[in-house]
Amino acid sequence: MAGIDGPMAHLSDGLFTTAIATYALAMVGYTAEFAFGRVAKAPAMRARELVGAGGPPLTSSADVVEPATGKRTTADSIGRWSVLITVVGMLVHVASIAVRAGAVDAVPWSNMYEFASVAGLIGIVAFLGVMWKAPQIRFLGGFVLLPVILLMFLAGTVLYSRAQPLVPALQSYWLAIHVTLVSVAEGALMTSAVLTVLFLLRSRYDKQVAAPGYRQGSVATLASRLPAAKTLDKAAYRVVAFSFPLYTVAIICGAIWAEAAWGRYWGWDPKETWAFIVWVIYACYLHARATAGWKGRAAAWVNLLGFGAITFNFVIVNLVVSGLHSYAGLS
Repeated sequence: MAGIDGPMAHLSDGLFTTAIATYALAMVGYTAEFAFGRVAKAPAMRARELVGAGGPPLTSSADVVEPATGKRTTADSIGRWSVLITVVGMLVHVASIAVRAGAVDAVPWSNMYEFASVAGLIGIVAFLGVMWKAPQIRFLGGFVLLPVILLMFLAGTVLYSRAQPLVPALQSYWLAIHVTLVSVAEGALMTSAVLTVLFLLRSRYDKQVAAPGYRQGSVATLASRLPAAKTLDKAAYRVVAFSFPLYTVAIICGAIWAEAAWGRYWGWDPKETWAFIVWVIYACYLHARATAGWKGRAAAWVNLLGFGAITFNFVIVNLVVSGLHSYAGLS
C-alpha cells in the first residue's frame, strides 16, 4: 500500500527526530548529575561511623541527609533542567504522534514504527510518574532515557514505515483499545526493567560491601552512586503492579477482537502465544513478590525474564515468524 506523502507526515517525522534529540540532551544532563552530584556513603560505612560517634545506625543510603546550606548545587540545577527538557521532549513526542494520527486519519500504532514510538513515550511518562513519587531517583534519568532513545532510533531507521491508511484487517475500534493498552503496559514495563537492573547492581554492591576484605572496582563505583536497593525495588514493582492489569485487559480485548475478525477467541497464533507467555511470567513475578523466599533478587530476575519475552515478541515474532498478526509495515 502506498504511503501518504504530505506535509503532516513530514511534520510528524520532523517532530519525532526532534524528540529524540531533546531526549538525548536531557540524558546528558541526567548523566552529568549522576557523575558529579553529591552521593551518600555506602550504608555499612556510614552506619559504622555513626555508631562510633554514638549515633543510631542507618539502614539505607536514602537515610543520609546532607546539611541544608540554602544553596543549590550545580549538579542539582542540571538535574532540574534535565527534567524540564524531558517534559519538553515528551510534549514534542506527543505532537509527533498526534500529527501522525491526523496524517493517517486513525490511531497511529498499526505498525512496528508507530508502536515503538508510543511505547517509548509511555516509558518516559512512566519514569516521570515514578520520579514524582520518588524524587530521589531523578538522576537515574539517563539510564531510562538510553533504551528509549535506542528504541526510537531503531524505530526511525530499521523499523520506519511511511504514513499510510490502515489495512482492512485493522479498521476496527478494537485497534484503539487493544493496541493502546499493550503499548502503555509494555512501555511502562521497559522502565521497570531498567529500574530492576539498577536494583540488582545496587543489591550486589551492598552485599559485597558487607563482606570482609572488600575492594571497590569500577562497577562498584557506579553502583555506589545508585539509590538504596529497597527504593529501586519498590519503584520497579509499582510499575509492574500498574502495568499488569492493563496487559491482562489488553489480552482479553485482543481475544474479543479475534473472535470478531477471525471467528475464534484464541488460536495460538505466535503473537498470541508469546503474549500469553509474557502474561504468565509477570503473573509469576507478582506472585514471587508475595512469597517470602522469592522476594528481592530472585523476583527481580523473573521481572527481567518477562521483559526479555516482550522483546522477543516485539522483534523476533514480528520480523521472523509469520502469522495472523504480521503487521510490521516496514517500508
